Amino acid sequence: MRGIGPSTARRMCSQAGDARVVMENHNRLRDILPDASDQLVALMADTSEAMEKAKREMEFMEGKRVKCLTFQDDDYPQRLLECDDAPLVLYFCGNADLNASKVISMVGTRRCTPYGRDMCRRLVEEMKELMPDVLIVSGLAYGIDVCCHRESLRMGLPTVGVLAHGLDMLYPRTHRETAVEMVKNGGLLTEYPSQTKMDKGLFVQRNRIVAGLCDATIVVESAEKGGSLITANLAHGYEREVLAVPGRVTDDMSKGCNRIIQNDLAHAIRNAEDMARLMGWNTELKKEAKQGELFVQLTSAQQKVVDCMRGQAPMMTNQIVTATGLPFSEVSIVLFELENMRLVEFAGGGRYLLRV
Repeated sequence: MRGIGPSTARRMCSQAGDARVVMENHNRLRDILPDASDQLVALMADTSEAMEKAKREMEFMEGKRVKCLTFQDDDYPQRLLECDDAPLVLYFCGNADLNASKVISMVGTRRCTPYGRDMCRRLVEEMKELMPDVLIVSGLAYGIDVCCHRESLRMGLPTVGVLAHGLDMLYPRTHRETAVEMVKNGGLLTEYPSQTKMDKGLFVQRNRIVAGLCDATIVVESAEKGGSLITANLAHGYEREVLAVPGRVTDDMSKGCNRIIQNDLAHAIRNAEDMARLMGWNTELKKEAKQGELFVQLTSAQQKVVDCMRGQAPMMTNQIVTATGLPFSEVSIVLFELENMRLVEFAGGGRYLLRV
């Protein structure tokens, strides 16, 4: 609905319980949302046009086997939920697990050099060896993006492309063959319904999804300005790790990477082993989990969090909230306490790992 953005829509659905309650009471909104503004009441007065669009979109999804993921669904990307501007709805075509234990985005310039393409190949090959369960995300654009996707497919790693348009089209068209293969091993993801008109601003807007989906963003090659640096800044704002491949100071397509490394906005990496070490994913660097009882006295809330994390891969705060039933604010405090007690460690990308 025009005039209602993701954050407002999420707040309405959360307060009312779900979208159905909101829509069934749209013409008496203050019955379920007493604090609704006059502007919001006016916007919700007539939902007929929006409902017709929704029906058409349902028909499109059913015909094309497109999945609709709402922010209240379990298979909605949980990492993305931690971002205030996460979309209310995502459209997905594919078979990838968007909540995989390790998710990396790889971005870069559209005018990539042989050096950039070679680094894409090396990083993906090394990731296949070091972390074969990783999901690789990019934007299916020219240059580094499509190179990452193609190398992932070559190595048998799942890869997801985040699009700046609906799933009824593909831009650029020259990447259609790659996109078809991605649907078989990975997928295509977008927040935009079918028949969305192409617009330059949508490409910038979709970058927040590329950043928010992942534990870390790798900038492979970038000029001093460009979409990949926007994605890196968004990832940094979401408190995700930002990694960059350094290049020669004289190379135009490495100036962006060199600058964000110099300004401490990104860690420099030479290979996937550097990335694994920074993310705490190198099993040789992790302490072996110890079995047995904890020799410390825990509160009931602390014990709940420890129990749900035991034997698990690094978990997001939202996952712990769901598993324990504790409020988000309480889980955040408990994690801070357990970190101070050296029972839990921050594993990067907003995730926590039990050390005992």
